[in-house]
Amino acid sequence: MDERRIVVVVEEVEVARTALQWALHNLLRYGDTITLLHVFPANNSGGRSSKSKLKKNRLLRLKGFQLALSFQDICNTYSNTKVEIVVTEGDQEGRKISAMVRQIGASVLVVGLHDHSFLYKLGVGNGNITWRERGRKTISCGWGSPSSSPQNFWGFLS
Repeated sequence: MDERRIVVVVEEVEVARTALQWALHNLLRYGDTITLLHVFPANNSGGRSSKSKLKKNRLLRLKGFQLALSFQDICNTYSNTKVEIVVTEGDQEGRKISAMVRQIGASVLVVGLHDHSFLYKLGVGNGNITWRERGRKTISCGWGSPSSSPQNFWGFLS
């Protein structure tokens, strides 16, 4: 079996933890790598000094890393789980997440769906991406293999 890279979006909402637990239970195979990805908002404060912006960015990065470590604790309850943590600055509309998924070469992206999720901004909320709700709002989506085209998008909800 080929090693897969499974990216799980780390957010400070319970459905994100539920999505991780679902991925560990339903997707993870021996040899797969889980990448915990947290994107903190870009600091575009107009009137602040660069020193103040830098300090705020450090604080946001630290908070994101600590949050990702709490997700890693969940992963550690599963034996032989390889985990990477990526914390980066970006937009909240999903462009940075999409770029990181491509850069990492992920075959699966797992997110916990909630009212402020970037997926709503990308189209799940307005019907551009079709999916069916069946209880919990945990969606897994991917593009087949890292080398396949985005037209091979698939997803399922658990």
